[in-house]
Amino acid sequence: MKALLIVAHGSRRQASNQEVFNLAQSISTRSDHDFDVVEAAFLEIADILIPDGIEQCAKAGATEIIVMPYFLNSGKHVTQDIPEVITAIKSQYPDITIHVTKHLGASPVMADLVLQTATTLLR
Repeated sequence: MKALLIVAHGSRRQASNQEVFNLAQSISTRSDHDFDVVEAAFLEIADILIPDGIEQCAKAGATEIIVMPYFLNSGKHVTQDIPEVITAIKSQYPDITIHVTKHLGASPVMADLVLQTATTLLR
């Protein structure tokens, strides 16, 4: 069973955190992907930190977890903090494969997304 864990920074503003939960929920209801479970978690500040998100995926029966940093740039959180959290927690789940993808901003479709969004927002 494959899970997607979307990891954002976390905010003191609950509405910002809710946007990430809404994104995970929206993805989970779609049928055009290979994930059995889609969850959201945060690096800091907000409830449901990365270890909690991993635990949720594990409790749902995940045997593989894809952690996707929902960040636009490859700053310290992406290059160091998130990988360190994942490395520290992997030993607690020896039967689960956990991968960390590149951050969202590294996606090859990002330029198209920016252009499409800018054009749409003009209308």
